[in-house]
Amino acid sequence: MKKTGCLLFGILLPLFAQAQEASSVFNFLKQPASAHATALGGPAVSLIEDDASLVFLNPALSSAVSDNTINLNFMTYMQGSKSGSAAYIRTAGERNTWGVLAQFSNYGKITETNEEGIEGGTLSSLDMALGGVYSYLFNDYWAGGVTGKFIYSGLAGYQSIGLAVDLGLNYYNEDADFSLSAVASNVGGQVKAYNDQFERIPFDLSVGFTKGMNHAPVRVTVTMNDLTRWNYKYYYNPEGKEKFGTMLLNHFSLGVDITPSNSFYLSAGYNFRRAAEMKEAGKSHGAGLSFGGGLMLQRFKLGVAYAQYHVSTPTLVFNVSYQL
Repeated sequence: MKKTGCLLFGILLPLFAQAQEASSVFNFLKQPASAHATALGGPAVSLIEDDASLVFLNPALSSAVSDNTINLNFMTYMQGSKSGSAAYIRTAGERNTWGVLAQFSNYGKITETNEEGIEGGTLSSLDMALGGVYSYLFNDYWAGGVTGKFIYSGLAGYQSIGLAVDLGLNYYNEDADFSLSAVASNVGGQVKAYNDQFERIPFDLSVGFTKGMNHAPVRVTVTMNDLTRWNYKYYYNPEGKEKFGTMLLNHFSLGVDITPSNSFYLSAGYNFRRAAEMKEAGKSHGAGLSFGGGLMLQRFKLGVAYAQYHVSTPTLVFNVSYQL
């Protein structure tokens, strides 16, 4: 197991040095798929549940999903846009899990105008990703996983194609109700670019842990994401110098689950970066906060979450999973 862990972190280590400061393409890959994770503040990569939507955050978590599970997800966003995803998970023996994934965003009809502002019709747009996931249980505590993705984006007759992988590692101690994860997502790039202008894809490096309380139905999740980008220029003090403490805090999201039974949960979370960005854009009330709840029955799972990703409208995320 030590050799396996060293090998995986040997793969991930060079990614720490990739300071992704440039603009990126395929940003729909960062949109939330899991209602439970959204309610906990966003990128909850360490949450252990029989929930196939969590596979979009960390491929290693597919080891906790029941065999022959189908999952459908939908997100409301700005008016006219539609976003959703789907997953199907199968187990193969005691240690192997595989599945197929799909994700899409459609932004509706966009009015086409020329340089003088004269309308000339409408444009269509579509982003989508298709992939396969595989995870392996190394022992009773450690699991690793990988997701391979084919990515397509089309806008007004222009197309872009990309290939990427997500790499995930999870440690879970059931007796201590403690989970620890590390994920490198969207490792890859474009193979075909809009008008031959190649851009980065939204690589992200995240670590997080989830811990249940010994004598209370409460579980805490702490996540740090975007760990290769530390030089954000959003916040300055009056002397014009960057506030490093503020920048550090903006890599964190915090979440709390209340689980009065094994079949029901209520969640709340706070994302520091989203709160700061919403406040900069003029949204001060409730910025960064998220809420949700769900049913976790033996074969049927349902989740819903509320969060604010845009100043104009709130976002709702819905999950439905069923074991066939």
